[in-house]
Amino acid sequence: MLRLLITACLLWPTLVMASPYKITVLATNISDYGGLGEWSFSAVFEGDEESVLFDTGFKSDTVLHNVLHLGVDLSRTEKVVLSHFHSDHTGGLLVLREHFRDKNPKALSIVYVARGFFDQRRTGNGSLVGPGEFESAQDFRGASEALGISFVEIDSPTEIAPNLWLTGPVPRLVEAYNGPAGLFIDGPDGPSEDIIIDDQSLGYLTDRGWLMTSGCGHSGLINTGNVLQSIKREPVYSIVGGFHLWRASQVTLDKTASWLEKAGLELMMGGHCTGIAAAEKIASALRLPRSNISHAAVGSVITKDLKFVRSSIE
Repeated sequence: MLRLLITACLLWPTLVMASPYKITVLATNISDYGGLGEWSFSAVFEGDEESVLFDTGFKSDTVLHNVLHLGVDLSRTEKVVLSHFHSDHTGGLLVLREHFRDKNPKALSIVYVARGFFDQRRTGNGSLVGPGEFESAQDFRGASEALGISFVEIDSPTEIAPNLWLTGPVPRLVEAYNGPAGLFIDGPDGPSEDIIIDDQSLGYLTDRGWLMTSGCGHSGLINTGNVLQSIKREPVYSIVGGFHLWRASQVTLDKTASWLEKAGLELMMGGHCTGIAAAEKIASALRLPRSNISHAAVGSVITKDLKFVRSSIE
């Protein structure tokens, strides 16, 4: 009995160390009254011990405008996740760092990217395409580091805060690639088509299962969910963010809905490139109640007890 009590005491800190997170959408296509909507995504995970910013919007000042409008203080947020290199997810990083570092020198100073993020992309005619407002990926990196930002490149699933896991690059085992064409990466054998191998998602392990957050889900929703379930075999209870289904065929939507139903989806907040019609079709196929469906807008919230607080647009 004494041995059991000692074991319980040793395990107790592990069981209680991670407080839940409040999730607030800071950028997406539609907005609450007073915010700025744009083709982008950003959300902040706020916990009692630490917070993590996921993506930074498109235009350099969109997320800054929205956090000031919403009263969200990012000065205590030291970690940032960039889901992939596209400008609509990386555009606000430098302005946010500049704004909040005076209050906290460590604010938004650690940025997690997946392997391949800094690969240089080119168009078919040779024009350079980089993150944010930069043509050169290395210029983006240099400007960020000049502001005191350190990059951490993720190559495999990694826990970056209590119960928050990055997938790193997602193996394309079911869906091959879900995204735009037209960019190329230089390699030893010449240019190859860019399939955004640096696309990664954030998994939040709640007491009901995984909450999957994607910026665009270029690796495929099913592929990403499989990575999270390889970390811990729990239901995919919720999906939040962009999943690039706005132009998906009915066959793809049916396949995605079938997988989500088997995975245990109960709560859905699709935004950005998910597509409202696509989200409604998936929700209808799974017979999700209206209370468990949200079309993300600036100001939309998922509370620590996994309830929606809808913005005025909803």
